[in-house]
Formats: sequence, structure tokens, C-alpha cells
Amino acid sequence: MTGGADAAIARAREAGVEWLVCVGTDLESSRQAVELAARHADVRATVGLHPHDASKLDDEWDALVELATHDEVVAVGECGFDLHYEHSPRPAQEIAFRAQIALAHQLDRALVIHSREAWDDTFRVLRDEGAPGRTVFHCFTGGPDEARTAVGLGARLSFSGIVSFPGADDVRAAAVATPLDRLLVETDAPYLAPVPHRGRENEPALVTAVGAALARVRGEAPAAVAEATATAAEAVFGPSP
Repeated sequence: MTGGADAAIARAREAGVEWLVCVGTDLESSRQAVELAARHADVRATVGLHPHDASKLDDEWDALVELATHDEVVAVGECGFDLHYEHSPRPAQEIAFRAQIALAHQLDRALVIHSREAWDDTFRVLRDEGAPGRTVFHCFTGGPDEARTAVGLGARLSFSGIVSFPGADDVRAAAVATPLDRLLVETDAPYLAPVPHRGRENEPALVTAVGAALARVRGEAPAAVAEATATAAEAVFGPSP
């Protein structure tokens, strides 16, 4: 990001963002997330192994487990399935996903799920292992049927800038179908910048644009969506600083 992570955090503060979560996707990025959270009182970290990196499980697992015990860590993940790219074999993704669900239960951490073109597998494993009480479908890309199933499992759905994309009718229908108290907003920075910022690098400061887009889709006041998603974020990741 322009100027690095510290500069991006400063811009987010200027935009009115009160606190944010930095997501780990393997051991190195998880370490960086924890280090960033240790430097900034308004940043929390997650520790996890993205499905792209699931093949690293044997080499990185013990260190990830130790890292997940740090006070700055509020969630395990992002983890799950990505069958669009399948950079790690499907069986390896499933093994890593099950291990991280178990770790979230063990440490009483939230679980952050990545699911792309893999709804049947994702829901099957969640039912087998039991969804942790605080479970989030990160960057939700399903439709209303998947939204209802996820909510039925007790999860919350986090919507990114995709909700503002012209071709994302299914995602918008899912946003409408999701109860207000089950909604979260995110940027997935540096990816998926919301309209009207498409084509530029995304960053945490733009989460307000995502929230405004979500409010338009639902026909609700931006302030009401902001309040509800802030409350949901605290319920998942702990009280704001």
C-alpha cells in the first residue's frame, strides 16, 4: 500500500475508521499481522493458513499455533476452500481447514472463513466440526441461498467492495437476505476497491464506501448499517479500543 501499512492505518483513522483487523494467510503474513497489531492499539490480528497455502500445514502448523495464542490475535484464519484456483490440492485444503476450526474452538477465537466456488465442501466441513460461536464468512461471494445456510449455521457474513460491482447481483441479493445483525463490512485490501474507486489499490480507509454501498443495496440509512456492523464486529472480535 502507498506509504506502507502504518501510513494506510493513519489514512483509515482520518477517514473515521475506529479499528481494523489485519488478516494472516500463512506463517509469515500472520507474524506481520501480529507485529502490526502490537504497534497499534487500534489494530487486531488473525493467524491462519489460506487455502492457497494449505500445503504448508506440516511445515508451519506448530509455529502458527503458538502465534495464535498472542493477546493481539482475535481470530483463526482466513481458512477454508478455494476451488477456483486450487493452488493447494483439495484434500490438503480440507485438512488445514479442519485443523484451524479445531484451533478456533480450542483457543476460543473467532473463525474467519474463505470460501470460493466451494460452498458444499465448506458447509459439509463446518457441520462436521461444528462452527465456532463466532464465525465469519470473509469477502462473501455467494447468493441468497448460501447466505441463508451460513446464517443458519450461526455465522456472520462480511461484504467487501464486490457488493458495489455492476455484475454482482447475487452478492447484492445475499446482502438483502442477510439479517442486519449478521452483517459485517470489510475492504479485503489491497484487492476489490469499491465503486467509485475501481482500478486503484484498495485500503482500509475505503471501508466507509463499502458500508455506503451496502446501505444503498439494502435501502437503509448508512448510519444504521455503520452502527449495526460496528456492533457485529465487536461481538466477533472483541470490544473496540
